[in-house]
Amino acid sequence: MDYAIAVTKYLRISPRKARLAAGLIRGKTVPQANTQLQFCNMKGGRLLQQTLDSAVANAETQLDLRKENMIVKEVRVDEGPRLKRSKPKNRGGRHAILKRTSHFTIIVSRGEV
Repeated sequence: MDYAIAVTKYLRISPRKARLAAGLIRGKTVPQANTQLQFCNMKGGRLLQQTLDSAVANAETQLDLRKENMIVKEVRVDEGPRLKRSKPKNRGGRHAILKRTSHFTIIVSRGEV
């Protein structure tokens, strides 16, 4: 096994919005991905940064790899459970509001550097 995984679950961000930030780092080296997420002005970028840091720390401790020699092998943003809320509407009705959550999975591996 020459890869390390980090999973973050139940984050309060819509998966569609988080996938925009995930597309920025897919297939890049870890230093490039860090730079992309640091200067990307999205909430998903900030949350993905934490998960990426965790995956890099896992690789450094378990596989004895250096940060400069790693690539982001896979970034997956899956949908978590939805929090169901409602808003009052006219004539006693209600309108459903779905507050979506996400699960992040980042896999880093040895790069071809």
